[in-house]
Parts: sequence; structure tokens; C-alpha cells
Amino acid sequence: MSDHDLALRPAAPGPVTADDLAEGVRLVTALLRAPAALAADWDRPAGTLEWTCWETAEHLADDLFAYAAQLGPQTPHADSDVPFVYRRTAPGKPANVVFAERDGGPAGVVQVLEACGALHVAMVRTAAPQARAHHVFGTVDAEGSAAMGLVELFVHAEDLALGLGLDWRAPAAVCARVLARLFPEAPAGADPWATLLWATGRGELPGRERVTRWRWQGAPRG
Repeated sequence: MSDHDLALRPAAPGPVTADDLAEGVRLVTALLRAPAALAADWDRPAGTLEWTCWETAEHLADDLFAYAAQLGPQTPHADSDVPFVYRRTAPGKPANVVFAERDGGPAGVVQVLEACGALHVAMVRTAAPQARAHHVFGTVDAEGSAAMGLVELFVHAEDLALGLGLDWRAPAAVCARVLARLFPEAPAGADPWATLLWATGRGELPGRERVTRWRWQGAPRG
């Protein structure tokens, strides 16, 4: 981080909380329950992804379920996930544990997403301070898990909004807390939502090269 960025960076925005995660789940499910969303074609691509909107919503639900599950074991493996059976419906499709019944339509897949989000919120809210969860980017604590869930919610909501023809913008204050927790090297002084999109390879920031490869830093604080 440059001296210029350090000078611009405001005071620490505070920890990411279970309440933040619950608000993220509420906002994204409300977006996807809007009449325009439910009436749209969910077999269209989600933004620039190769997955359909339906597949992306299932993937998002699966992410939240998995993040909740990784917080469950009292003695988690440091180098592997809880060994659920993941499967793909076809090459190049998401590898999920969670799938939504197609007969339930868009309202059904949103309900699956909401349920998985509630599980993640509950696990973050009740996890002990020493709880740890495995992730391919590194072991995280409950706060890091909540921040990861919010990244998934917000950026995949962006993908879905583009695919379904919706307007979407994540809340700046929560984005700022997520950036401070997972992307501490992200430039300061810019809009937090635009910065989160930039940090995850989905947007541009003036004076910055576009991100093509990215990962977050989920290690517990301190």
C-alpha cells in the first residue's frame, strides 16, 4: 500500500458482523423476489459468467451453505473441506451440494438461497471466538466467514442483476467493512462498492489496472 493510500484511508470501519451478513441476505433475496426478477428468464447468462442466472443463484446458495458448514466442526481440518459430496450437472457448471428443485421456479431458488443464508448467519452469530473454518484461500474465523459470504452475495447479485435486467448496488458501509477485512490492500478514497467490484475483477477504478486474478486475505485479525 502506498503512502498516498495510507493518507487517504479513513479510520477502520469496524468488524464485519452477523447483522451485516443478515442484511446482505435480506437485500439480495429482496432484489431477486422483485416482480421483474421473478418474471425474467433465469436461463440467461449471469453477467459475464458462463453460468445461467439459475446456476449462479444455486452456486450462491451453495457457497453460503458451505461457509456455514465449515464453521461447524469443533476440530476442522486445516487443509480440506468438510467432505460433502459435490457434483456438477455438466462440465464447466458449478460443483454444488445444494440444488434447487426446478419445479419451484425462480421463487423456489430464491427461497433456497434465503435458507442457506440463514444457516450461515446463525453459524456466524453463534460461533465461538476460537472457531476456525477451512477455505482454499486460507483458514478463517467467523468474522472472515461472514465477510466471505457478503462478497459472494454482493458480487453474484451484480452478476444476477446484469443477467435479469435489474438495478443493484450494495450498501457502501458494509462494503467498506468487507474491504477492510478481506482486501486490506485495496485503494482507499474510492466508492466502496466500486472498489469491491474492482477487487473481484468485475469493474474499473480510475488510475488502476483492471484485476484479472484475485483472492481475499481471510486470516483472522492479529
